[in-house]
Amino acid sequence: MGDSRPNVLLIHCHDLGRYLGCYGEDIETPAIDALAADGAVFDRHFVTAPQCSPSRGSLLTGRYPHVNGLMGLAHGSWELGTDERIMPQYLQEAGYETHLFGLQHVTQDTDRLEYDHVHSEGNLYPGVTPAVHQANRARNVASVVSTFLEKGAYDGPFFASVGFFELHRVEEENGRFGFDAGHYDTDDPDEVRPLPYLPDRRGIRLDLAEMHGMVYALDDAVGTICESLEQAGIADETVVIFTTEHGIAFPRAKGSVYDAGIEAALIVRYPGVADGGRHYDELLSNVDVLPTVLELVGLEVPDAVNGRSFLGLLDDERGGRADGSAGEDGSAGGGDEDGYRPHEHLFAEMTWHDMYDPVRAVRTERYKFIKNFWHLPEVYFTKDIFASEAGREVREDWATPPRAYEELYDLHEDPQEQDNVVREPRYEDVVADLSETLREWMEATDDPLLEGPLPPGDYEEITSWPTDTT
Repeated sequence: MGDSRPNVLLIHCHDLGRYLGCYGEDIETPAIDALAADGAVFDRHFVTAPQCSPSRGSLLTGRYPHVNGLMGLAHGSWELGTDERIMPQYLQEAGYETHLFGLQHVTQDTDRLEYDHVHSEGNLYPGVTPAVHQANRARNVASVVSTFLEKGAYDGPFFASVGFFELHRVEEENGRFGFDAGHYDTDDPDEVRPLPYLPDRRGIRLDLAEMHGMVYALDDAVGTICESLEQAGIADETVVIFTTEHGIAFPRAKGSVYDAGIEAALIVRYPGVADGGRHYDELLSNVDVLPTVLELVGLEVPDAVNGRSFLGLLDDERGGRADGSAGEDGSAGGGDEDGYRPHEHLFAEMTWHDMYDPVRAVRTERYKFIKNFWHLPEVYFTKDIFASEAGREVREDWATPPRAYEELYDLHEDPQEQDNVVREPRYEDVVADLSETLREWMEATDDPLLEGPLPPGDYEEITSWPTDTT
């Protein structure tokens, strides 16, 4: 290729969490498991938000949603700040050719992302609904990527964003949201393993069995792309990153800052750096992915980036591992000349989805502290989950009772976050410490929620009158 810098292939999907064989789930995902066996697997990778656009914005900018401005869905009148830069733009400025395959959901106007080449059938533009994303089914997108690689239709190193529609629910008959069972091969509900944080009820099993079909399609697509990299002879010079934006679309997962909502697969393969199938249990956030990619390709990481590179965790020759916790407010940016600095705290948030749900959270290796800034139901249900079989099983139990303003979970004793111990005397010091840590982070990152309630992205439209003139 005439350039020693690696290609960067970012594969991402909807609503997967860590529901993969290589993460110990009871499902066969041979292609993704093979990618994991050849790469590096991050067992405790979490995202900044349990929803699509805000989390994707963090992945691509390395900044928290309330920092980059994307505090709600892109099709809900929320946008990245005008000065925000994203991963393909950083790489483009360094001479990379940039390509978009499949979906993106960080802006309502795909042109704003300034990819050199857009290969998608369905893209978001003003006036277009997110339903257009359904054109980007995994197997279809993988076929386009495969043709691109086979033809060598690129010059110099390239960055390719490959976005799959799966595992997003779709609206079906009678307003039900399911996993499009007629489009995929599904499993027997009696054979699936129940989710540990939900009751074992028939509707939940039905949804899980349907969801398996989407996982199989996703796995096939990843296999097609990896095989095409090999056939094109560029597998060894391509960084492959596989991830998703939040947990699966079930109650207490998607839309929730409990671990089931913010957990996300992260697999990186790059021979000589991320390989051998090693598993890492350090706490990582998806704001860390951008600075890692920038450092890997030899670019400086801006101070404005909230995440920190974990390249030193992968490559001992770049400094190995070192202790340290400076910069937990996210202002340090990039790597560290003394080596990788593990996170002591991870932060997550939610502000707007289809409803107002202002929440901020901090997670350590052992504890999760959550601050809720509004009168909220015990469990928030996104629209697709509320109208699902799984949602119908539990929404009468959880959609009405009020949620506590503060929550604390001891993740060692209560990994499913069922028992809020915030008022127990033995945790008084933990609550004081983590609540102060969360407040300091919000202050350091200028979180607008500290100033009061935040209106929706379309507030001007809501408050306008038919007789108003422009």
